[in-house]
Amino acid sequence: MGGLRLGIDLDGVVADFTAGWIDLHRREFGSDLAPDGVTMWDGLHEFAGFPTMDAFWDWARPNGTRPSVFRHLRPLPGALETIRTLADVGHDIVIISAKPDWAVPDTLAWLSDHAMPTREVHLTFDKHEIDCDVYLDDAPHVLESLRTRRSDRTVCRFVQPWNAPMDGVVDVGGWEDFHRVVQPG
Repeated sequence: MGGLRLGIDLDGVVADFTAGWIDLHRREFGSDLAPDGVTMWDGLHEFAGFPTMDAFWDWARPNGTRPSVFRHLRPLPGALETIRTLADVGHDIVIISAKPDWAVPDTLAWLSDHAMPTREVHLTFDKHEIDCDVYLDDAPHVLESLRTRRSDRTVCRFVQPWNAPMDGVVDVGGWEDFHRVVQPG
């Protein structure tokens, strides 16, 4: 069997966005926020003390003294190792991440820093437009879109506190689970 096209999201799936922005928030504001307090998709601003999500994203941008929040995120356990293993056995790694324009340079630098084994990176909010055999994402609205618009493909939910099971979507509790979905047996 030939390799599969694996459409993989970054933030919350490969990179630990929650711990990353919370670490930055602690450094800049002296807060005592903890990652386990993040339990909903659209409530980051409230948890972090910003009046709106736009205010949260304004803070997350590069600001002249530091890069954006996306530049120094830590990989989630097992992410890079599993991705490299899947690439080594012939699967195509297709990075599909939703990013504002200001985050593109730091995202590309992050991928380079971590030697991501890919020749294909899509920074788009319309992830369903990228043709893959298997998708892995954590965003509830993206999972719904993929489930609806790519119903003939395998859509995997990277289980996080901010998403819930969906009919027709495979739950993946971590990178070992994703490896088993792609390479059964």
